[in-house]
Amino acid sequence: MTEAELWEGQVEVDDATFFAVLEETVAAFDRSGLPHLFMGGLASAALGRPRWTHDIDVFVRPEDARPALEVLSGAGFRTQETNPRWLYKALKDRVLIDVIFVSSGGVLLDEEMIARARRAEVEGCRVPVIPAEDLVVIKALVHKEHSPRHWFDALALLRRDDLDWAYLVRRARQHGPLRVLSLLYYARSNDQVVPDHAIEAVLEAAREEVAV
Repeated sequence: MTEAELWEGQVEVDDATFFAVLEETVAAFDRSGLPHLFMGGLASAALGRPRWTHDIDVFVRPEDARPALEVLSGAGFRTQETNPRWLYKALKDRVLIDVIFVSSGGVLLDEEMIARARRAEVEGCRVPVIPAEDLVVIKALVHKEHSPRHWFDALALLRRDDLDWAYLVRRARQHGPLRVLSLLYYARSNDQVVPDHAIEAVLEAAREEVAV
């Protein structure tokens, strides 16, 4: 394997190694007191549909990006200031940690996300994960041709019976209503239940976005 492959998360690791590094990551951030939530494939698997992920995504505030790297460095991780606009990385035992401080569409970690977050059980590890509603919006925004899994992750999240639709609509208004609207219509075309009021509210926001 090459150094580049390691930092791109292209190296397979066994389950035991992955979850051991996850536990270390969770413990390091819990000790730090830095506001943080786990997102990406890990959160999708915990809140939506079971699927494997090969890396660990941690969401922090922009002002906490460098302190987050220091937390991981202090726990024995190798670290890298990968892209000053949105992403730093850390590495341990071939497991990649993405420290994300600006998500797709300019989404930032904020107090409401933190207040609404929950701890999910992941292979015996209690992990603080991003709210399902925020993850739906992020998945709709990050979806690309080469990564259709994001779309289907979002569809699985929309099947939850505890979604706060008013909160989801508010987040969609802030960060890409057109994308979220297309996702909601697609979910309906697959016989998923999407409330009329959610469709109408996001449609109104999408019209406003187009008119700008």
